[in-house]
Amino acid sequence: MMNRATETLPAASKTADIARISEIMGRMRLMIGRRVISRTVIDDIAPSLEISHLDVLDAMRRIDGEVTVGAIADAMRLDPSRGSRLVTELVTQGILKRDASQMDGRRSILVRTEMGDRLLKEIHATKRRLLASMLDGWTEDELSAFAVLFDKFVSRFENTYSNDKGGPPLPTPFLAKTPS
Repeated sequence: MMNRATETLPAASKTADIARISEIMGRMRLMIGRRVISRTVIDDIAPSLEISHLDVLDAMRRIDGEVTVGAIADAMRLDPSRGSRLVTELVTQGILKRDASQMDGRRSILVRTEMGDRLLKEIHATKRRLLASMLDGWTEDELSAFAVLFDKFVSRFENTYSNDKGGPPLPTPFLAKTPS
C-alpha cells in the first residue's frame, strides 16, 4: 500500500539530489528546533516573551478574517486551552487586546495594540537582518531562484500535510504563486 509520501517515486537520476536535500533538511531541522532566529529576536527585542508568543503574532498575520483564540489555536495546531493561555499572556503584557467582533458582538476578537504593532515591526526587521547576513554574498539571481524554489517546496509540504489535524491548507503569505 502506498501513502502520499511514496505515491510517485523519483527517477534514478534524482535520487542523489533527494538524498542530499534530506540530509540538508536534517541539519535545518536542528537549527529550526533550536529556534535560533526567534531566540535572537527575543534576546534583542523582547526578553519578557517566549518563542510561542512570537508564534501567536505570526499566526495572527496568516489568519484570514477575524482573529479569535480558536483561529490562533487552529493556525498553530494547538489545544484551544494552550492557545487561550498564550493569548491571555500577550493581553496581560499589552501586546494584544480583545475587541468585540463586528460580525457577532458576543464573540471576542484579538487585535494587536500599538505596542504590539511596534514589536512586530521590530521582530520582522530583526529577522530580515539576520537572514540578510546569512544570505550575504548570494547573487540576485541565486536569491530570487532560492525564494521561488523554497516557497514552492514549503507550499507543497504545507498542502500535503496541513490536513493531518483536519484543518484547511495553510496560506502562503509572502510570495505569489508561481506555475508548477
